[in-house]
Amino acid sequence: MKKLYIKQKVFSIGEKFTVYDAQERPQYHVQGSFMQLPKSFRILNKHDDEIAVITKKIFSWLPTFYVDIRNQPQVIINKELTFLKAKYHISAKGIEVEGNWWDMDFQVLRKGRPIADINKRWFTFGDTYEVTILDEAYEEMIISLVIAIDCVKNDQQDSS
Repeated sequence: MKKLYIKQKVFSIGEKFTVYDAQERPQYHVQGSFMQLPKSFRILNKHDDEIAVITKKIFSWLPTFYVDIRNQPQVIINKELTFLKAKYHISAKGIEVEGNWWDMDFQVLRKGRPIADINKRWFTFGDTYEVTILDEAYEEMIISLVIAIDCVKNDQQDSS
């Protein structure tokens, strides 16, 4: 089991995030495209190697994201139309994301078994997510999914 923390900077114009471990050491850096279409995010590990690129589909009724994780097939994330509870369809085999109806807590499942828990931490400056990775083989995918879902939530808040 491993804990990571995604800290989003509130006033970051370039949409930058840092992912820290429990000892507050940077593990990943996320760089968002600024004023570019389509909107995308690059995820770099602590050695500045690109591990994933998340790209938002420009024209879609519900949010759709393409996630290219190194050495893995492309994953497509579609937000589904549901009431009270966030639901996402993920094209990766056996992977599901479920969240509570407040859309602040998520669980990532593989074939019905939890592989990660994601919880928004309250009373922090900026958004901070605590990511508990139960199966470290899926670490890069989990980090990519959390960032894509956070982008979906931010887009919905901006359009409201």
